[in-house]
Amino acid sequence: MRFLTCVAFITLVVHSLACNTDFRERAKGDTREFVVVMDSVEWDSETANAIRETFGQFVFSLPNPEPYYDLTFMHIRSRSQQERIMGYKNIIFAAPIDDSTTVAAQVRAFLDEGTEQRVRSGESFAFPLIDQWYKDQYALILSSSTDSALAAKIRNTESALLNNALDKELLRWNWFVYEKKEQTQYSDSLWNDHGFMVRIQHDYIKRIDTTNFISYRRFLPDNDRWMWVWWQDDVRDISFLDDDWINRTRDSLNQQFIKGRTDSMFITTEYRRPVESTSFQKGRYLSYETLGTWQMINGAMGGPFVNFTYFDESTSRLFMIEYSQFAPSVRKKLPFVRQFRAMGRTFESDSLYSVRP
Repeated sequence: MRFLTCVAFITLVVHSLACNTDFRERAKGDTREFVVVMDSVEWDSETANAIRETFGQFVFSLPNPEPYYDLTFMHIRSRSQQERIMGYKNIIFAAPIDDSTTVAAQVRAFLDEGTEQRVRSGESFAFPLIDQWYKDQYALILSSSTDSALAAKIRNTESALLNNALDKELLRWNWFVYEKKEQTQYSDSLWNDHGFMVRIQHDYIKRIDTTNFISYRRFLPDNDRWMWVWWQDDVRDISFLDDDWINRTRDSLNQQFIKGRTDSMFITTEYRRPVESTSFQKGRYLSYETLGTWQMINGAMGGPFVNFTYFDESTSRLFMIEYSQFAPSVRKKLPFVRQFRAMGRTFESDSLYSVRP
C-alpha cells in the first residue's frame, strides 16, 4: 500500500502464532468500537478532536450516515483498570511523548529508547500492535512531540490510519461470516464450470442462473440480503473501464435481473446519495470497489450495496460481484456493508481457464 512508504507505521509486535495455534482468550468488545485511552484532561485536546474527526467521521454512502467507528474515551485510573482496557478488541493509546500524564508514561513504556527518539524528532508517530495481549486484537500507539503536532499527523494520514484499521476489521468479518459454514458447493461450481469463485455464506440460496449471471439470496424477514455475479470473456481492451461504466453496467444488470413484485419494479442506484468508487490491486487483478445505496423504481424500497469489479488480464476476463441489503428495521447498516466488503474480497479467478467453445 502507498501509505507504507510515506507514513511512519512500525508494527512493534507481530504475533508469531498462527491463527489455529493461538489458544489465548479472544479480545472483547465490538469490532466497530475503539477504546481511546487518554488522560481525561486531554479529551478536548487537539489530538482527541483529530481522533474523533478521523476514526469517528461519518460514512455517507449509507441510507443514514453512521460513524466509521464508535469511540469510547477512557483514562487509566488504576493498574487493574489498565489490565481491563488492554483486553479490548480495538484500543488507541494517545499522548505527547513527554507529557506527565499516566497515559504518556504508558506510551513511553511501550516504546524502546530508539523509537522514542524517532517520535520526538517527528520521524515516527503511529505504531500498530497486532494481537499483543489477546487474540484478535488491534492496538494503536499514537505519539508525537506535542499535542498539536500529533493532531496534525493524525489528520494528515487519515486514509492510512483508517485503511490499516479496516484491514484488520475485514479479516475479522471474514472469519465471522464463514466460521460456521459456507456453501462450498456453490463456490466449487463457479470454479469448475466458470473458472472463478467467491466464497458464499452458509445460508445463501441460488436464485437465477443464466449464461453469465448468477444470483444468490439470503432471505430473512427483517434482513433480506442478496448477491450476484456477472462475467464477460475475451475482454482485450479495458480503456472503457471507469466509475461511469461500472455504474451503468450495474444499473443495467439490476434492471434486468433484480426486480420487485412486477416487471415495472426494479433496482437502480440512488444517485442523490454519495456513490464512492476506489481502485486497488488484488494480486494480479485490477479491482474496483463501489459503495452506495440502491432504490426500487416504482416501489418504496432501498438499502446499501457494495460492488466489486475485477479484471484478470491473464485470462482477459471481466467480473462483477454485487451485494445488497433490504432491512428497514435494522438501524445500523454499516456492519453488514463491512461484511459485504470482506466477502467480495474472497474472489479468485483460475489463471488456467480457457473459454469453452
